[in-house]
Amino acid sequence: MTDKLYLKDMYLKEFDAIVTRIDGNKVYLDKTAFYPTGGGQPNDTGRLISGSGEFVVSDAKKDGEDVMHTVENPSALKIGDNVHGVIDWDKRYAYMRHHTAIHILDGIVIKSYSNGGIITGSQIYADRARMDFDMPDLNKDLAQKIIDDTNDDILRGRRVIVKDLTQAQALAMPSLVRTQPGVELIKRLSTVRVVEIEGLDMQMDGGLHVLNSKEVGKIVMNSYKNQGAHSKRLEIRLE
Repeated sequence: MTDKLYLKDMYLKEFDAIVTRIDGNKVYLDKTAFYPTGGGQPNDTGRLISGSGEFVVSDAKKDGEDVMHTVENPSALKIGDNVHGVIDWDKRYAYMRHHTAIHILDGIVIKSYSNGGIITGSQIYADRARMDFDMPDLNKDLAQKIIDDTNDDILRGRRVIVKDLTQAQALAMPSLVRTQPGVELIKRLSTVRVVEIEGLDMQMDGGLHVLNSKEVGKIVMNSYKNQGAHSKRLEIRLE
């Protein structure tokens, strides 16, 4: 099982590890700071450096309890090699900022507009993020109002706290999960990772975030699209 360093220190940029398995261009390590694709957040990219050279990591994915790294031309690597991993930090930090922005925006919607609808999905990119809403009354003007409210809240500088709950604790807090697949997932977990925007929002989440909402910066609307009564799409970017 890969020791997932990214869950322990989301600001970790470099780390040392040992190669435990190689399958073609798939390289497995005993520990990693490379975040694997999941929960709407893209994978990290970067480099592995060893005595035999420097190797580009173009992808990372979960493989059971392991993390699989796609490495370009890893033929010089061998099982047992010591490697030094380096994350493409600017890209990772952009993902973290956008991910936290989505959570704050979600918290504002739940707090002030919960009678009107909910966020049903999201996707994070390095330069933008998009959210899908089941919110029949949402229009471009209301979307801008929600963004303005979110920007006001960001300036408060709320702490972002990551903690683990037991399954029983998580199931006793229905607001942690806002989709049925999430409820079913909790039933299969003994420990549930939770991200809290202090005083605003708390939800189950396996992704990476900044430590304070002020790091998000200002949210700007990129586009708004009405795809039907129960499907509105909002795309944002950060300044």
